[in-house]
This record gives sequence, structure tokens and C-alpha cells, in this order.
Amino acid sequence: MSLQTVLVIDDERDIRELLTITLGRMDLQVEAVGTVAEARRALAERSFDLCFTDMRLPDGNGQEIIELIAENSPDTPVAMITAYGNVDAAVNALKAGAFDFVSKPVDIQMLRGLVRTALRLAEEKRDGAAAAKAGDSSERLIGDSPAMQQVRATIGKLARNQAPVYIAGESGVGKELVARLIHEQGPRASGPFVPVNCGAIPSELMESEFFGHRKGSFTGAGADKEGLFQAAQGGTLFLDEVAELPLHMQVKLLRAIQEKAVRPIGGRDEIPVDVRILSATHKNLGQLVEQGQFRQDLFYRINVIELRVPPLRERRGDVPQLAAFILKALAGKSGESIGQLSPAARDALEAYDFPGNVRELENILERAMAMCDGANIDAFDLMLPKRSMRSGSDAAASASGHDAAPAVAPSTTSANGGLDDYISNLERTAIVKALEESRYNKTAAARKLGITFRALRYKLKKLGID
Repeated sequence: MSLQTVLVIDDERDIRELLTITLGRMDLQVEAVGTVAEARRALAERSFDLCFTDMRLPDGNGQEIIELIAENSPDTPVAMITAYGNVDAAVNALKAGAFDFVSKPVDIQMLRGLVRTALRLAEEKRDGAAAAKAGDSSERLIGDSPAMQQVRATIGKLARNQAPVYIAGESGVGKELVARLIHEQGPRASGPFVPVNCGAIPSELMESEFFGHRKGSFTGAGADKEGLFQAAQGGTLFLDEVAELPLHMQVKLLRAIQEKAVRPIGGRDEIPVDVRILSATHKNLGQLVEQGQFRQDLFYRINVIELRVPPLRERRGDVPQLAAFILKALAGKSGESIGQLSPAARDALEAYDFPGNVRELENILERAMAMCDGANIDAFDLMLPKRSMRSGSDAAASASGHDAAPAVAPSTTSANGGLDDYISNLERTAIVKALEESRYNKTAAARKLGITFRALRYKLKKLGID
């Protein structure tokens, strides 16, 4: 069996020798050169499984090498060797298509981890495993609209490198799902995927949560605890709602990302970490940078590549397919027959703007399944608010033979919290009375209330009646 080959391009003899020795001990065959011209000749003569290139070379720069390999050998991962702290060079390399970067002086442990990850990626591509995996996991990203086809294609490209990705999109569009797909389709799929909602961690606990702490480092620290970075070792750390990070934490996060190391609270030494950073927020990060609420240097570090996930109103043609998928999932959980949308209900959904996107569609269909008679969902069962319907949508709603849907869905969109509470209390009183009179026979109670059994079950769940 032939050894895997690595091309090293660096004009510093010490670096070439260090990489040659280190990689040789990993049973890799190394060819080391010092100029762009020598690299071009080597690449023309043979193929390589991995390439390391310095940024600055006597007759050019590493960017040329990255572009050359991307054009002629797109399956070959390229890692950029950069000067210590040269973040701009690293970011430019990742944007150009580099797999990852290594800072001088080279950390041998980090280097070995990078090599293993890169070679695993190259092997998956050759075996076709990555393509098969992409086909399986991307089925959860429902929709055949041009916008979603573009998102799937971009996910496939992003999965092949280690560049930090910023996922932009409104609430409910599925940003975490996109992050998971990038992780699952890449060489880190066997490692952990660690999602964290940055807005859900109290400010005073953030450093401990992200970096861990040592026993006795503060009151209540009764034992050593690893942080989120350590938990994501070898995998992906997904920073959801990253805009919620306070400024003091943004500084610490930037250092951890740049140095690829963390120092637990109370610890003396930094711990190397090998994680890929994906982040997301529904807010406009660029605007927050201008307002001084988000650090510009961190913004550029996590926003090497931006992937925008379109809102549901920009891909209305996907709504029927999404609805069918959700209804099938709901039926699977409840054990009941799959709900069927009437033509009028389908038209009403396609006409709706979905300010809450896919998450709102799930809630609407779950409510409709509870309120409809049998498994047939009509437009009236959807209870869509008029104010978020496009022109002509009322006609779609009335096509079912019912009046247009209520302007406000009782359980979610009332502008008056007091009225909501009042109505809920009336419902609760009536339901409890019906249950008591029917000796807690739910079928009989539903009949007494004049609603379906499914509707009663939905209301019991909504009102928290056990």
C-alpha cells in the first residue's frame, strides 16, 4: 500500500525540516520545496493528498498555490502557514479555499490533528462517502425551490473546508439545521456537534461555560469542569444567537478562536482545542458592529464565509412539501392518520407571509391537526391571522365554504395579554367542569363541550390541565 503524500511549500528551511520530520513520523511521504515555481513543477508531476504552503514566498504567495490547487485538484486540502497573529492572512486564505491554517511557531499537536482531519476528508471524497452522507442528511432540508437548491449546494462546499461560517437568517428558518448539515457532511462528522445558545447563558457564568474551570477557582466550583470548547474537541461548536455575547466575552472568544486554545478559570496553562466554529443570529451583525455593540475583529473572524438562509415567504413554492413533511412527522408522534390539506388550506398557507418561518408553520399545523374534524384540514382550521396574509388570501380562505380565518389566532397573536388570560380561564373552567361531570372520560367530556376529542386533547395540553 503506497504512503499518502504531502507537499510542503515554505522558504524557511527550519519549517520545511520540522514538517518533514513530523509528517514522516505519521507515515506520510513528504516533498518539500521553497518557491512557487518549484511547487508548480511538483504539482504538475504528481498528485498529493495534502498541501501546506507559506503565505509569503520569494517568487509569489501562497494564494497562488491555493487557487492553482482549487482549479486543478479540488479534492486536495490546502493548509496555509501564517505568521503568528496574522489573522487577516488566515482569513484571506480560508476565503480563497484553504482547508485550515497553521500559525508559526508551529504547534506539533495541533498540526497532527489538522493533518488527520484533512486526510480523512480527502479519503471520504475518494470513497464517495461524503457524497452519500450529503444525500442522506440533506433530505431534512425540505424544498426544491432555487433558493433551497442554492443553500444545499453551498452547504456541500462549506463542509469541505474548516473556515468559520456565519449563518444569517430570520428566527425559525432552520439555522441550526443548516449548521448540523455542514458538520455532518464534513470530515468532523464523527466528532461532537455542540450547539450553544449564547443568549441563554448568564453573563457571569459565560467564561466558565465556554472555557471550563478548575476546582476551587471560585465559590461553588467543587470540581473541575470542562467547557464547551473542550466538549466540542475534534468536532464543531455552533454559537447560536452570537450577537447576544457581551463585549467582555467577545474579547475572550476572539482570543480562543485565534489561538486555538483556552485557559480554564483557575488554570495555569492553556489547553489546545481543535474545533470548527459555526455561528448564527437573526440580528444584523454588521449593523451592530457600526453601533459599537459587536467587535469588528470578532465579526471578521467568525464571518469568513456567510450563508444566508432564506425566509419562508421567499420560497412559497416549498410550503406544500414542507407541510406534508411536518404533517407526516406529527402523525408519527401521535399515532394518528396523516393530516391532509384541502386545496383551500394549501392556497391559504402559500399566501401567508410566515413571520415565524418554518417554526411557525409547524405550530400552525400542530394546532390545525388538533382542531380539525378527522384528518382533513381546511383553511378555517389553520386560523391564520389576516394581517400577515397577502392580497387575495381571504378568497383562498373563503373557498372552503367558511368565513375568512380570524384576524388573530387565539393562542398566539392576541395583542392583549389580559384578554388572553381571561379567555384561557373561561376555557379552563368549562373543560374542568365537563371532565368532572363525565368522571374524567375525555371522549364524553369532548362531546359535552361540542368539540372533537383531538381538540380537547390540544386544549388540555395548551392550558396545562393534567
